[in-house]
Amino acid sequence: MPKLSQIREVFRSNNYLVIKTDTMLRIKQVKSIIDRPEDQKRTIKALGLGKINKVVDKQDTPQIRGMVAKVKHLVEVQVI
Repeated sequence: MPKLSQIREVFRSNNYLVIKTDTMLRIKQVKSIIDRPEDQKRTIKALGLGKINKVVDKQDTPQIRGMVAKVKHLVEVQVI
């Protein structure tokens, strides 16, 4: 694990530190997007969902977690 000072130096030099994880999330849509706000519909589409019971596997990243949090009432999530 790099020291905090090393991480700060990486960010100062505009070379961003990327931490790869092998963790995947299995996301299943369990509720319809009918009568939902437009931003939630777009989030479901961006996750690759759109129909009830459709399942997708996505890399576990902060971006995907944020999208899942936005539509948590419409999906089920498993860590695989």
